[in-house]
Amino acid sequence: MKRIAVDAMGGDYAPQAIVEGVNQAIELYKDIEVQLYGDEAKIKPYLKENPRIRIVHTEEKIDSDEEPAKAIRRKKQASMVLAAKAVKDGQADAVLSAGNTGALLAAGLFVVGRIKGVERPGLLSTLPTRDGQGFDMLDLGANAENTPHHLYQYAVLGAFYAKHVRGLTNPRIGLLNNGTEETKGDSLRKETYQLLVADPNLNFIGNIEARELLNGVADVVVADGFVGNAVLKTIEGTAMSVMSQLKSAIASGGLRAKLGALLLKPSLYRLKDSLDYSSAGGAVLFGLKAPVVKAHGSSDAKSIVSTLRQIRTMLETDVVGQSVQEFSEEE
Repeated sequence: MKRIAVDAMGGDYAPQAIVEGVNQAIELYKDIEVQLYGDEAKIKPYLKENPRIRIVHTEEKIDSDEEPAKAIRRKKQASMVLAAKAVKDGQADAVLSAGNTGALLAAGLFVVGRIKGVERPGLLSTLPTRDGQGFDMLDLGANAENTPHHLYQYAVLGAFYAKHVRGLTNPRIGLLNNGTEETKGDSLRKETYQLLVADPNLNFIGNIEARELLNGVADVVVADGFVGNAVLKTIEGTAMSVMSQLKSAIASGGLRAKLGALLLKPSLYRLKDSLDYSSAGGAVLFGLKAPVVKAHGSSDAKSIVSTLRQIRTMLETDVVGQSVQEFSEEE
């Protein structure tokens, strides 16, 4: 049985969206158990009784605007901290939260702990592509500054995730840069390029440009945390803007536009699905001793189900355990 600790109080729509997502996931996946950490009185109105769901009551939580490291140190009984501690103590196999990103990163590092040999765990997420296959990208903001060796390790970690969680045999790894030529970029990108080229175990395809990301140019995209976070938010913002402008154009286009939209309805739904990053699950803080996964702050029940499915796959394939073995051998 796969045991997942869930911070029920984190996120814009907590606890309702979190609990409703857990209700759905527990019915879909008979091999998971969920420990819900949070205020029992607020959780129970949304919870469907199930022997595989247990509430661990606490009234303390970490708010979205709190300073991460201080919050983790001061609020020992916060729902997020207790969920992370359950993983550290062996009472759960993974932790999920839609709460304060910085606080979850701190809890992952200081409570769950990083894999020996991994210098800087990176935040990884699967983002959409036009063909529906998606690509894994890291770091998406766990670290503001990185060295070439950090980025090299992200390539190794990303390849592991793509192989074991997404089932890709030989994932193509690209280094995000301002041009495809080997000589492009600053010293960070140039030195990282040489490290990646030198590793025969990586299917490194070279530098890639941001404009090609959604065309499926690579299966794993490596970036430093600052650039990765900026690209992630640009993709999210562009997707929301495109859908908003499309709706606005249909609404203001009169009868002809509405009839056209009706005829194109199946295609428009496919477009919406292709831009929906939430269906791939949450962002994984990869490089820790157990899966620590951050769902989007605005997650609804559907997103929580997707993220629980993602965690289930990570536990089933033992991607973290295999990562531990890989980096231990490098020591």
